[in-house]
Amino acid sequence: MKRALVTGGGSLIGAAIASRLVADGLHVILHANANIDRARALAHEIRESGGSAEAVQFDLTNAATCEAALNQLLEAGPVQVLVHNAGTHDDAPMAGMTAAQWHGVIDVSLNGFFHVAQPLLLPMIGTRWGRIIAISSVSAIMGNRGQANYAAAKAGLGGAIRSLSLECAPRGVTANVVAPGVIESPAVAAVMTREQIARMVPARRAGRPEEVADLVGFLASEQAGYITGQTISINGGMA
Repeated sequence: MKRALVTGGGSLIGAAIASRLVADGLHVILHANANIDRARALAHEIRESGGSAEAVQFDLTNAATCEAALNQLLEAGPVQVLVHNAGTHDDAPMAGMTAAQWHGVIDVSLNGFFHVAQPLLLPMIGTRWGRIIAISSVSAIMGNRGQANYAAAKAGLGGAIRSLSLECAPRGVTANVVAPGVIESPAVAAVMTREQIARMVPARRAGRPEEVADLVGFLASEQAGYITGQTISINGGMA
């Protein structure tokens, strides 16, 4: 059974991705830090339903802690699917943004990607099969007021993934980016009405976490072995 690690597994999108990968027959390791209780609850729910899952807690921004946690996971064998979904917002216009706000967001999304991916690469490459998927954002492509830090972090993932895809393609490992737009969540509902979403999104609705998970599931499958180095938007037609 192939093993998958989903960072940010306590979020709605992370949970949907984990459930999809479990349905596809993978053992899923749900990573979380602040949301570890939700990740543990989902892992328990998956096991109760006959799937295979576990939850782990570590801080993606701490290189040493991350390496130690991953080395422990690797004792059970290589992780062949990595979905880097973890991210954070700390919005402010750049003129009023603090250095802590800038670095904090980049540390989770971009530095966290390096911290989690680098230790997994050689074991994954050794199997001659792997899938690396980074969850970005429409903000990385279009920009968004008050999100220079978030857009920079998510756009940086695109460059890292494109370079990584070239390094890994001869070894049967693909690397791609999924860039969601407006996706249903309590956070989105708190700041945007359905009418506002309909004006912003050509499809006139928010996407569902399960729709993002379906795309990730395909990219993690055997059928997607010839797709690598790509950024695939899932945003209802936003430019």
